[in-house]
Amino acid sequence: MITITNSSNTEELEGILELQKQNLKKDLTPEQIKEQGFVTVSHSLEDLEKMHQYVSNIIAKDGERVVAYVLAMTEQSKNDIPRLVEMYESFDHIMYQGKPVSDYHYLVVGQVCIGQDYRGRGLFDQCYHAYKDYFKGEYDFAITEIASINLRSMNAHKRVGFEVIYTYTDSSGVEWNVVVWDWKDFN
Repeated sequence: MITITNSSNTEELEGILELQKQNLKKDLTPEQIKEQGFVTVSHSLEDLEKMHQYVSNIIAKDGERVVAYVLAMTEQSKNDIPRLVEMYESFDHIMYQGKPVSDYHYLVVGQVCIGQDYRGRGLFDQCYHAYKDYFKGEYDFAITEIASINLRSMNAHKRVGFEVIYTYTDSSGVEWNVVVWDWKDFN
């Protein structure tokens, strides 16, 4: 039986890391990347613990095993995880509905991942709807970045309601889409 809940302990954070490691782009074949999608950033347990002190993550568990997750990051996380500073600072320059993203009260999707054996069962949408239901009263929207080549992720995010608000190419030549899922109509 699969349950969707909030992460609440170190074992669940370790389960997130285990699933993350199985889906890192650097460890996948080009065929897997194209067909199944990937995650880009490898977090440490310390990273997840720092993020978790502000907000919990949404996880799906099959028994005690974490089989899917949606990471949540608040602006407080920016100072705890140095590699996030550039992304958060970019929000000062990205416009959404006539205002800089930084003028809103938003939640960053740190990463989303569904275990390979659990894909195609609706878990992506279920986890994201649990994410929205849990956080919508406190935040205007969820925002994240998705590599343009990650077509599976782009299509899945569009399906649940994310829209592209900005596209840029980083210093390594990777094109990224900044996407927002507006929750203001749901509050």
